Amino acid sequence: MINKKYTTTNIVSKKTSNLFIATSVALAFASSSAFAGTVTTDGADLKIKTKGGFEVKTTDGEFSFRVGGRVQWDYNKAELNGITDEDTLSIRRARIFTQGTIGDDWSYKAQFNLGNNNGGKPEDLYISYGGWGKQAKLTVGKQMVVFGLEEFTSSKDITALERSGITEQYSIGRQNSVRLHGEIGNAFYSLSAFEDGDASGNDDFGVAGRVAYLPVKTDDLLVHVGAAFAQRGGDSESMGLELAASMGSFHVQSEYFDAENSGENKDGYYVQAGWILTGEERPYKGGKFKRVKPSANTGAWEVFVRMEEGDGNHSDIELGRVDASAYSVGVNWYVADNVRVGMNYSDGESNALNSDDDGQEFRVRLQLTY
Repeated sequence: MINKKYTTTNIVSKKTSNLFIATSVALAFASSSAFAGTVTTDGADLKIKTKGGFEVKTTDGEFSFRVGGRVQWDYNKAELNGITDEDTLSIRRARIFTQGTIGDDWSYKAQFNLGNNNGGKPEDLYISYGGWGKQAKLTVGKQMVVFGLEEFTSSKDITALERSGITEQYSIGRQNSVRLHGEIGNAFYSLSAFEDGDASGNDDFGVAGRVAYLPVKTDDLLVHVGAAFAQRGGDSESMGLELAASMGSFHVQSEYFDAENSGENKDGYYVQAGWILTGEERPYKGGKFKRVKPSANTGAWEVFVRMEEGDGNHSDIELGRVDASAYSVGVNWYVADNVRVGMNYSDGESNALNSDDDGQEFRVRLQLTY
């Protein structure tokens, strides 16, 4: 017996979700010449969910299978010293994933990116053991090495359309790794040992850890503090500090990073503040913030501002990896739970000696998650 559950949402959300759900179902049954008939199983009854992707789950909760993803279409115009370097309409990300559970203790995820000239290479490909409860989970495979709040926050959930140049400089990204992570009360931790490869194909070994804590958590106020540490290649060490808060419809976050590599020291920080004009709050789960969920059919509106200072990867505004000062302003329209339209403007100037380079970027994004 199959139980179907249909949820009520706005028209835009229904149409976009159903488009990708229909595609997934069609692919799953492509080998069959007839779609009519009775679906049976040799085990427990099944539940099919179509909210937030396409999921099949046994009624006893032993097994599940889910398909989902995201598409981000961007228009991007960037200038260096008044000369246009980029003027493109392209797919920033086109990810599809499958994840599921096997029994009470095991889960998996495989995610591939078809956008940004990535060629469909796997981004996430791991297996997790969760038999110890939420306080300790072991994950093995290609995955995010957690080092910092903004990097840990999904690209579909960050407030700005692109992460800060400061975060881009010090983040470790996805690596083949073994990760122990969990949640104990209002504290969250992650410990990773990872294979640290470079552009020349040389492999080394690295370790990284992050701890986040909520010293204040009430209905009206949430305060987040965090710290991270990483060692890469034996002579490269970095650390990060986090401070964030959510006060009703207003939210703010800041991070500071410091790194030393072969005797060379670099550091930088950013401060970001946002206000949700329609009154919603920014959700928080698992040691990071999530995407704004509109409470009305007209959607939710958000404005934000961000300031950056220090050594960073400021390539979005065409400056490259330099010491720079930069700022960004933007507006987000969360049309529905799974549709977002955003617009950002960023400007910055190099702080390097004998350089007066100035860079700018204007970016617009249509985002769909399913």
